Amino acid sequence: MGRNNFGKVFGGVVLIMYFAAGSSLFAAGTATFNVKDYGATGARADNATGAIQKAIDACAQAGGGMVYLPPGEYTSGTLHLRSHVRFHIEGGATLYASKDMSLFGGQEVASKTALLFADHVEDVTLEGRGTVDGQGGYIWKEDDLDDVFVRPAKDLMRSLGKSLLRSFPEGYPDRKIYPHLVWMGDSTDIRITGLSFINSPTWTMGFHAVERMVIDGIYCYTKPNDAVWADGIDMDGCRDVHISNSSITTADDCLVFISGEFWGPARTCENITVTNCRLTSSANAVKFSEGNMKGVQHVTIDNCVINDGSSGFSFAASDGGFVRDVVISNITQNSRRFDWFWGQGGFMGMTLKTSAEYHGKPVSKDDPAPGSIQNILIRNIIVHAKGRAHIDGHPNSWIDGLTMENIKFFIGTDPTAPFDWTTNAMQFHWVKNLKLKDVEVHWEEPAAEKWTSALYVEDAKGVEIDGFSGRQAYVGRDVPAIALKNVSDVMIRDSKAPEGTATFLKLSGPDTHDISLFGNDLRKAKVAIQLDPEVEKSALQTLDNFMPTPVASEK
Repeated sequence: MGRNNFGKVFGGVVLIMYFAAGSSLFAAGTATFNVKDYGATGARADNATGAIQKAIDACAQAGGGMVYLPPGEYTSGTLHLRSHVRFHIEGGATLYASKDMSLFGGQEVASKTALLFADHVEDVTLEGRGTVDGQGGYIWKEDDLDDVFVRPAKDLMRSLGKSLLRSFPEGYPDRKIYPHLVWMGDSTDIRITGLSFINSPTWTMGFHAVERMVIDGIYCYTKPNDAVWADGIDMDGCRDVHISNSSITTADDCLVFISGEFWGPARTCENITVTNCRLTSSANAVKFSEGNMKGVQHVTIDNCVINDGSSGFSFAASDGGFVRDVVISNITQNSRRFDWFWGQGGFMGMTLKTSAEYHGKPVSKDDPAPGSIQNILIRNIIVHAKGRAHIDGHPNSWIDGLTMENIKFFIGTDPTAPFDWTTNAMQFHWVKNLKLKDVEVHWEEPAAEKWTSALYVEDAKGVEIDGFSGRQAYVGRDVPAIALKNVSDVMIRDSKAPEGTATFLKLSGPDTHDISLFGNDLRKAKVAIQLDPEVEKSALQTLDNFMPTPVASEK
């Protein structure tokens, strides 16, 4: 046999083997239940709910196997998933959430309503290369909500005489049901791979008390700015979860971690890894949500791209829970402004505030703490943002053990935005054991008139600033690069004042003491250190610094 003929025959054998291997996915060792064998037509206009449910139930009664949706269009209401079922949506197949809300039911509470629903199941897989489409629609109207989270922006917009037009889900406020695309509770060994989940009317995926879950290689999309309340993946009290290799674009938060009692008893949300993902959000790429009753812990987020979103990371606690032992690393972030009712294009934020305070009640030292944030490590980040990084603890619960390392922060503003919250690039309040190592702040054009310091810290104990580089926002203005107010036990070392620095460090507040500077290069600063009248000279110690002038004091 000649070489060319052998190649043709060998190639044909390879093709036969390839297709045989492909078909074995549905034949060898796996019981397959094709929804068309149970009455589904694949025509979008037809109601496929009953046919698909019959296939799911038959698969479960047989002890498990694969429910197969071949190429076509299937419109359905709630589908109850069963244990040991692989739900496979083939490439070229789309499962639509019906617009007929009477087809959604059987859930314990309306907030669990979903297209794909599972409760107390095990070993369930959603897979394939097909699409799940929620057919979510949105309208724009004047804001008539009293949303405590949006209230500050709303009050400011009203004071500026600007429009309060914003997006709402289709049918608001009369419509009562907004189905998730996926909701699962009290379940184990869940795997979701390969599928596209688009146009959800509300949170795309919700999970409560789910353990041992893998989400890999999915695409999630809701229209930015329009699809309010349409989070990507919400995990409440879940454990042992891995999310990887996925692309998530949402008009609300991409990933949410919480320990609440919205869907059932509060449980700790823990042991979560997120790797190799691309995230875009009109709100937050990742949110540790304020409704924690118990806490969120042991979370790593690594090697991700946050692109064209409003904010990178949000940490919050309001209901007594904790957020602790979190590592965020190897991130590139590019943030921008969206509409007035969304986030402000910032780097990140931490907020400890009680529910009563969100509703306008003043802080009292006798009130219980809103919760705690402890032991957070954020490192190897390059971020371009249109807003600040703000870290706000609470008088009754200081943020403890925050480390930010190898951060390159480029901050600008959006001249078309109705307002800008930013004053200082990085702002910390009520913190202890704060470490900033190799942090750079770069001010970009266009600039905002009210910008001031690169770094502002107030009410803090135990601060290490190592290898910092940054100046005030405007060259020529008498504003410090670093402003410390009522801080103690501070070490600033191996830091540098860039060209154009006015005052490198300003100390203020009667509780400022035990400040040490060692080995800093401040030669390019007009004034190295300034002490306000209430700060004693004995509060400051310097050693082996390169400084252009003696310490300036207003006394």
